[in-house]
Amino acid sequence: MREKQIITIGRQLGSGGREIGKRLANELNLPYYDKELLIEAAKKSGYSEAVFEMHDEKPTNSFLYSLAMGMNSFGTSFQRPLVLDLYLAQFETMRKLADEGGGVFIGRCADHVFAERKDALHVFIHADMDFRAGRVMEWEKISREKAENICKRGDKDRAAYYNYYSDHEWGDSRYYDITVNTGKLGIDKAVELIKSCLDV
Repeated sequence: MREKQIITIGRQLGSGGREIGKRLANELNLPYYDKELLIEAAKKSGYSEAVFEMHDEKPTNSFLYSLAMGMNSFGTSFQRPLVLDLYLAQFETMRKLADEGGGVFIGRCADHVFAERKDALHVFIHADMDFRAGRVMEWEKISREKAENICKRGDKDRAAYYNYYSDHEWGDSRYYDITVNTGKLGIDKAVELIKSCLDV
């Protein structure tokens, strides 16, 4: 394995992506970045952590997409939208953290951010609804119907966020080095499989 390895993990809600990321970071002695990115980005940007939390992996309306370049329909420049500033702050934070020592990066378009990095392995974690809803039911102590709704809503938000900031489709296997079905393999085998794909 290279000294500074980058692993990005996209994931369906409830599929175990965060757990797998933490396991990989611990076993490979790499930094782990999930909510921690919000704190780091807030420190470096001047925005409060609460502002980042409010917009974290949340979809934005399509109107803002047309504004992302800082131009209106008449070609007149104006102030960039806040959501774009927040994304760019996270983008720069991820790049700096990766340069400092690699790491395991959860969500937040990390595979897009590091698309050109040769030392990055891009992973997408998915599973069937029964597996995912069962995990959410256990965490939240709620009914299966509510757990399924949480999974669906979470996936919708993540897809909207990713598709807005990336030129790829969230979950499209063509844009990941490996996709892992934890519903069939389980968490332990998923961790071992991902480790086996790293440079040795």
